[in-house]
Amino acid sequence: MATHTITADNIEASIRDNDIVILDFWASWCGPCMRFAPAFEASSEAHEDVFFGKIDTEDQRPLSQELGIRSIPTLMVFRENILVFREAGALPPAALEELITEVKKLDMDEVRSKIAEAEAAEAAES
Repeated sequence: MATHTITADNIEASIRDNDIVILDFWASWCGPCMRFAPAFEASSEAHEDVFFGKIDTEDQRPLSQELGIRSIPTLMVFRENILVFREAGALPPAALEELITEVKKLDMDEVRSKIAEAEAAEAAES
């Protein structure tokens, strides 16, 4: 599967309609972004079951600000509509592959349970 261009108009549907979504926030002037791009593209070809999206932070400035992007490249990974990974910096190809493997292995019932526990604890402190 090739990468997809993500905008404010299609980000919600992209996350909602796909089990695993990896978003790459980038800009054309960003050297590390350009060096990371071939690894991201190669992973998109190797993992047809994963949705790979690219967000041009220059073109999608309000969206990038809304999502709190402060440096690029930044990767965000969603599984079943839940943000499970977020990190600034270009990952080496092997680390990107390891990340994808780990995200695929996640027990999402356990993830949802931990989120509920954390939210309950936070509410109890309020």
